[in-house]
Amino acid sequence: MKQIIGKISILLLFILFTSCGAYWNQPIGNQEARIAENTNQTEKLLELPLPDKPIVVGVYNFKDQTGQYKNIETGSTFSTAVTQGATTILIKALEDSKWFTPIERENFANLLNERNIIRTTRQEYLRTDDERNQRLSPLLFAGVLLEGGIISYDTNILTGGVGARYFGVGGSSQYRQDRITIYLRAVSTSTGEILKTVNVSKTILSQAVDVGIFRYVNFQRLLEAETGFTKNEPAQIAVQEAIEKAVEVLIYEGIKDQLWVTLDGPEKDKEVVEQYLLEKELESKTDLYEREFLDHDYRHSAHASFGLAYVDGDFNTGILDYNMELGYKYRFIHALSLGLTTNFFRLNSNTDTSHWWLSEAATIEYNILPNDRLAPIAYAGPGVLLFVDNSPELYLQKMDAFFFLKFGAGLEYQASNRVSFIAKGDWNATFSDKIDNEINGRRDDFFFTFSAGINYHFGSKRTKLKTNR
Repeated sequence: MKQIIGKISILLLFILFTSCGAYWNQPIGNQEARIAENTNQTEKLLELPLPDKPIVVGVYNFKDQTGQYKNIETGSTFSTAVTQGATTILIKALEDSKWFTPIERENFANLLNERNIIRTTRQEYLRTDDERNQRLSPLLFAGVLLEGGIISYDTNILTGGVGARYFGVGGSSQYRQDRITIYLRAVSTSTGEILKTVNVSKTILSQAVDVGIFRYVNFQRLLEAETGFTKNEPAQIAVQEAIEKAVEVLIYEGIKDQLWVTLDGPEKDKEVVEQYLLEKELESKTDLYEREFLDHDYRHSAHASFGLAYVDGDFNTGILDYNMELGYKYRFIHALSLGLTTNFFRLNSNTDTSHWWLSEAATIEYNILPNDRLAPIAYAGPGVLLFVDNSPELYLQKMDAFFFLKFGAGLEYQASNRVSFIAKGDWNATFSDKIDNEINGRRDDFFFTFSAGINYHFGSKRTKLKTNR
């Protein structure tokens, strides 16, 4: 029973540390209406520098151009996949930025009809001629029209999950990522010229976590419990954030091309443009799945690492011992490198048999994500194992050099352009039963090495290594 209680406690801790905010803030009653929440992008719009003069803009229709309907499991639906109120969201974003003066154009017929009602009422019911002939204020006309719309809503661009269950106790987590993309363009009303076009995408995350236990704790006594939650990012919030980002980018692009300026003058314009260009450069190195691409274009690298070695031979008493490694790699294409490694390590078969060895290996290494900051690697290659102990024993006196094959994998973290950290482990097949100084059975000896260290990258950057994204 104590074991069961312990497992339940572990499950509770799992829930506590896995998106506990969504779990512990479950709605238990009706909630009052509230002012709509701001997004992170809303705060950025509100913090933009003030314009020299707000630009009068008109938005006739910023609509859903995807033509998609919601997908449901039970059948078809006529509910659209994204909001049809994107025009209203855009007008609110333009107002928040303080760079634009939006005028009513979406329901322009209603506005003209109301103005006609005002004129008719004045002519028929006002007493004096001055009151009857009083003119309405002239309508503002837009110097710039904003066009565009929501052009795509892609579902399930990334899905996955993880789970485990042991003796009826376990849990799982699943996620799904969708993406929405919008285009926004500014059109000059005097010439019809398209001044600028920008596009923005925003991912929408859905996540589900559940844990449960199903176990007989005693004869005819079954314990069953489960809990979990599902969290879906609202599509309307994603549309709002994408539109707000598009407005921000449009402002920056206009400042860069001197279509409009800030109130603080050229120095502030230059500062804003420099910050925007830096952000744009970072975005250009980010792919569809929000991974940052880095230009690792140095062809040469040297590394040093330290770790442990372990022999698996005829004894069942192998002990972890020292391992030191020096190496060099030449990257001949972006994901593949040729390497030379030198290892100096001690294999400890038991308390009485431990010897120092020196190995030289040539490997070919494959970097699975060569443009990422954290990348898995795999490598393999042949090598020669040399016995360097001062007091060789019987079997090792007959042959002190062995051929072996190395197979390994690890992780490399790029801390800067020239420096990266690496952690790896490899399995080495020696094709000999003499490594542990004991010949017994049919199986050859082999050994493992584990190490962590640092890489230093150098060489010419003149020739960019080609990469396929």
